[in-house]
Amino acid sequence: METHPIELMLKGYGLTTAEMIYRMPDHTHVLNTFVWQDYDLAPDYPRLFEFIEFWQDSIEGPLHSVRFTHRKQLSAGEWRHVVGEFDIGRFARKNLRLH
Repeated sequence: METHPIELMLKGYGLTTAEMIYRMPDHTHVLNTFVWQDYDLAPDYPRLFEFIEFWQDSIEGPLHSVRFTHRKQLSAGEWRHVVGEFDIGRFARKNLRLH
């Protein structure tokens, strides 16, 4: 079962985006790009390195370089439980006075 992105963010994961620049298998002087994105844990990036290992073991195009960025979108301290709801539409209708 796949974990929901909100659960991952609350556990400290952030969105990692990597650009893989690789050589075409039949034309090694030609470079191509592939973009990979997943939730990962900084500073070790286990999912990113697992994907790089998969690439090196399974894909014919050898990697030239990898550039990546990591953005922690939410931390446990930023998450708060809200009890209740405020309905703007009902409030506006209730207090609306026509002259």
